[in-house]
Amino acid sequence: MDEFSTWKPPQFNISHPPILDEVFTLTKDPHFAQNFARTTKWCPDGSVYLAQCENSSLQLGTSEKLYASGHAPQREFHQPAPIVDFAWYPTASAQDPATFCFVASVRESPVKLFDALDGRLRASYPIIDHRERFIAPQSLAFNISAQQLYCGFEDAIEVFDIATPGAGIRLPTTPSKSSKDGLKGMISALAFCPSYESDIYAAGTLNANHANIALFSESQGKVPIMFLDGGLRAGVMQLQFNPMKPHLLYASFRRDMRIFSWDIRYNVDQPVKIFSPVLSPPTLSTSIPEDESRFKESTNQKHRFDIDVSGRYLSVGRQDRNILLYNLDDAESSTLPGVNTQDVVPPVLVFPAHEDSIGSVAFHPTSARLLSTSGSRDFDCSFSDSDSDSDDEAWRFPCR
Repeated sequence: MDEFSTWKPPQFNISHPPILDEVFTLTKDPHFAQNFARTTKWCPDGSVYLAQCENSSLQLGTSEKLYASGHAPQREFHQPAPIVDFAWYPTASAQDPATFCFVASVRESPVKLFDALDGRLRASYPIIDHRERFIAPQSLAFNISAQQLYCGFEDAIEVFDIATPGAGIRLPTTPSKSSKDGLKGMISALAFCPSYESDIYAAGTLNANHANIALFSESQGKVPIMFLDGGLRAGVMQLQFNPMKPHLLYASFRRDMRIFSWDIRYNVDQPVKIFSPVLSPPTLSTSIPEDESRFKESTNQKHRFDIDVSGRYLSVGRQDRNILLYNLDDAESSTLPGVNTQDVVPPVLVFPAHEDSIGSVAFHPTSARLLSTSGSRDFDCSFSDSDSDSDDEAWRFPCR
């Protein structure tokens, strides 16, 4: 046997839909019967997952098949207000209690650093507005060295030193409310380039214009170094860099089923690839006009996509209860350095996965598994004319 073994990334067979391996259920909430998980993320070591739930709680659990020491844990971390976002510490591991923690943004509260073992509060990082009120950031991200936490909110990013709880450093993304310069609006997405040779990070806003994604440098401060154009006139929902090709940035937008990608080494005026939910779309180089309406969704629900650790596959769940898988190797092979090509890429695999809208997918960091989360808000709209002058019968219908 070799003294040193070579780690190999998980291998996925995309010739057929995957086999359902396990089904996880949330702990029942007697006070919130319609509870569901909105977003689920694996711990960086793959030992457990953390689910952001509709009932203002975070639930931790894992697969019995993956958990090595006895019964798999399941814990709940209830919060006094809705949870806006959360993020694992980048080196979190159940085998190292010191690193086994995560941060959460809770409405009208400081950003909280929780111990994932017992749920105790390790530290808090307050963001305070001019009225002395706590601001809950819309987006959270650790930098590549895991020493600083970046928090995005209205027209600004607050930066905290993880080792020093307390006040942070505010980086305004626009000179003023009335200025047209900078990155304006709610910072809804943050992502750091996964390369130690770069200190670049991307930020996106809910502002519905084409210049709503910008690249910043940690060393150069608050002024954007460039803007990404050619996207949609819609709010940015998620940004993510390719873990093996850190020059590729992917973005999703509100109420749109497509995912756009840019090569930040070259011209960023147009995305190089557009990942379409349609199996056989025409390329944008053809004269056939695209029907934009077929890419729209009927709700504002977020659909978190993910890229596997090898950077080969991108997956996303949709409102129609299907999961889509894209082969990034095939998609990027047609991209020539320095040439501004823009192709529409269809999925290589589409399969039904749930009985409700799919809010997030997450590739396991060490094994060939994909964790998907399903659920949506269901409203029972009841109307009664008992207090009116009309004699018509009361009527009732379900709406989502």
